[in-house]
Amino acid sequence: MADSVPVRCPTCRRENAFTPPTFPCACGAPLTMPVLRGGVPVEIHHRTWQASWVEVRCEVCGRQDEWPAPESGCACGTVVRVPVVPAPALPPANFPSSGQPAPKPTPPPAADPARALLRPAFRPVTIRTARDCVTAAEQYLKWLGYADVARTQERTASGVDLRGTGVVAQVDPTTHATKLREIECVWLNGLNDSAIAVFFSLAGYARDARTRADDLHIPLFVMDLTGTPQPVNDPADELIRYGAAGR
Repeated sequence: MADSVPVRCPTCRRENAFTPPTFPCACGAPLTMPVLRGGVPVEIHHRTWQASWVEVRCEVCGRQDEWPAPESGCACGTVVRVPVVPAPALPPANFPSSGQPAPKPTPPPAADPARALLRPAFRPVTIRTARDCVTAAEQYLKWLGYADVARTQERTASGVDLRGTGVVAQVDPTTHATKLREIECVWLNGLNDSAIAVFFSLAGYARDARTRADDLHIPLFVMDLTGTPQPVNDPADELIRYGAAGR
């Protein structure tokens, strides 16, 4: 797992620990987003498809491609885009004027199979609709170890979208910060099922909702348009660290 880095919220100035996401490169090696240390995070007011991607180069195979831009949520409800180290410019395909063939590039080092097997990378589900949000949350919970989690046939008045052995989850796909009432509803459903309650939000959380979730020890995640959940409180970090087996 990648080391966490400090990210300062531009709204409340609170410094939060942020773990850069890891994705699988086409070569099979895990690619961790190279967060720019000391970079200034930018608050997300309006999401655009173009701004949700960054260009990063794989250190193993040298492939340069676009990846989901890392995002982080703060306790105050602010969601920021975390800057990454700019990808190096690709050299022009010119040949020497002497007519001699261009030197061959040094081949990249081989991927370490043992390291790649330590932690399988989560494969996100691109979000285009509200239904995609639920699908992405479902896949993420399965990745955490809740193998039998599935969406409810019909969303109840309580708002539960996903159920599995030992877990219930609600997904808020709207562009408004999740409110306190929704946090308390999913918590009550967790109590009723003797299960952990988890919440996924596309637009972050209201301050009182975040505070209540911390008090109730409810894991909160923020999702971006690529379907990659990011933890925004300590219970979420613990759930990632230990998964379903640790509950």
